[in-house]
Amino acid sequence: MRSIFGFLIGLFVGWLVGSTLALLFAPASGEKLRNDLRTRSNNFLNEIKSAAEARRQELEKQLAELRAPRPSATSD
Repeated sequence: MRSIFGFLIGLFVGWLVGSTLALLFAPASGEKLRNDLRTRSNNFLNEIKSAAEARRQELEKQLAELRAPRPSATSD
């Protein structure tokens, strides 16, 4: 869990630095670039949310299977 959290922090910091550098060195106009970055970041966040939701549903299904009562094995 700790390594995943560290990865996400690194991912966020990298995104922040990259977007800042893109704003500083991009040949496009500032307004167009900001709109493009906003669109890309929204798409990226939506993908992350979708992946997290899919993983949550998968884990909930596994948890329900683990909690379900198991038939007792009876020997004759």
